[in-house]
Amino acid sequence: MTDGLERSEKVSRKVFRRYFPLIFILWILFVLYPNPLNLIISVQRVLNFDADPGAVESMLNDLPSDPVDIEKAVLARIPYRYDWELYNMPWYCPTVEQVLERGAGDCKARALVLASVLEAKNISYQVHSSPMHIWVDYEGKNETSIENAQVEFYQYDPETGERRFQIPEISLGKLMDYWRQQFWTPMPDGRKALLILGLLALVAARVILRKKKTAQLAGS
Repeated sequence: MTDGLERSEKVSRKVFRRYFPLIFILWILFVLYPNPLNLIISVQRVLNFDADPGAVESMLNDLPSDPVDIEKAVLARIPYRYDWELYNMPWYCPTVEQVLERGAGDCKARALVLASVLEAKNISYQVHSSPMHIWVDYEGKNETSIENAQVEFYQYDPETGERRFQIPEISLGKLMDYWRQQFWTPMPDGRKALLILGLLALVAARVILRKKKTAQLAGS
């Protein structure tokens, strides 16, 4: 009985040491996404960018016909809010109906509404993504510091279905600062504490197991 418990403990320690990086990552994902399906759905929605012209039909009569003015109107109607605030997740791509229901959203949400309106008005557009931002491009749109060809890594044309990838030209410092502002700062304090304490506990367990192994090797 004792030998069986010892073998089981040894196997558990070995598995923990071998798969520690995976366990570390899984803990982070668990804290950020208790339901990991939300992350999978979000990635799929961003890649396909499901504009919904029918969902914005009630808005069309109140909007101008020029795409530049349409974008200004959409941004005014959908104020910016973090996904942590609206969906209790660091990064989530909603449906157009969800955006309109909440009346706010981040760049993904606002781009979805804008794309839906442009599609409903038969105005051509493309969807561009960078590691920091998602935006809708159309004829006559001016580039900005966060909406330009240098920073994008993914482009999607809904009319042709063409997709293009490239390496973005963004400094690591700028990227880290953006992620801190978007994902860490608005993160609820309880989730921050759970994340940090869990990671510290994993690191402490690894250190203890390593010391035990060292002591066993020294005594053998």
